This record gives sequence, C-alpha cells and structure tokens, in this order.
Amino acid sequence: MDDCSVNWSIWQGEMPATLMFVVQEGKVLLIEKLRGIGKGKINGPGGKIDPGETPAQCVVRECQEELHITPKNPVKMGELWFAMSDIPDIHCHVYTATDFDGVPTVTDEAIPLWTEIDEIPWAKMWEDDLHWLPHMLEGRTFLGKFIFEGEKMKWREILFDAEGVSGWAEGV
Repeated sequence: MDDCSVNWSIWQGEMPATLMFVVQEGKVLLIEKLRGIGKGKINGPGGKIDPGETPAQCVVRECQEELHITPKNPVKMGELWFAMSDIPDIHCHVYTATDFDGVPTVTDEAIPLWTEIDEIPWAKMWEDDLHWLPHMLEGRTFLGKFIFEGEKMKWREILFDAEGVSGWAEGV
C-alpha cells in the first residue's frame, strides 16, 4: 500500500467528526448504526461536529442523541484522518470514558451493544478499526491516516504514543 495519492502535509478533512468508546469492567460500549455513514456497521457512538462546537462537546452530544447517555470526563486518545473516494474526507477525534450518566437506550440512530473487549466483532466494523482500536483500549494515544476506496481500506499509517498526541488542546 502507498499513500502517493494524498498529500498528507496539506490534507484537511472536510467533515470534522467524533467517536466515543465507553469502557467498563472489560467491556466496551459499541453501537450498531441504523442510519448515515456506516449504516449497518458496528462502531462507537459519534458523528459530525456542528459549527461552533468543540470535539469534546460534539462527542457528548452525539452520545446523548444516539444512546441517551452522557459520558463523564471524556479523554481524547487520538485522531483518524480518512481520505475517502465516495464521501467527503473525515477528520475524526476519538475519545474514551469510563463512566456516564443515563442508561444506554435504543434510538432511531443506534442500537447499544455492550461487548467483551476480546469479543469485538471486527468483521462488522470498518476495516481500519482492527489496526488502532485494540491499542487505544490498552491506553495508547495515536494518529491514524487511511485511504479508503468505498468501504475498502487501500492504505494506512498509524503513529502510536506520538509526541503531542496525548493531552492535545481542545479543538485540535
């Protein structure tokens, strides 16, 4: 795989977005997406950042809308940069939390799925998830860059524990 088709030094995602992974007692809270990008796939709750909204504000709002929960003390763990062939490029901020208010509830957007970490359904998820999510669940920060053609990953580069990744300023 090579990244010759993307100049990452000037790349900017057209669609800012977030993902949240709530982890408790060896389980991670995933969702089955019922609409939008990734419909039918398993992922963490999240979505597009609204104008004027920070990534941290967005990830909380999206959890409230998709699952009727409010994550407590979200921690930014990394970023995913997706160069996409058929939808706008996505710049995704990824968070974890260990506590939340509310009860994970089925909505018209998502079905909540508490999943044992060693039983994550990789075959039902985006192809890139297998390459960064296990590391993030072990507490590693990251920056992942991916090229997708449709739903097929064509190239990837992931930096773990990179200088400047942990403790990024809000809105980065």
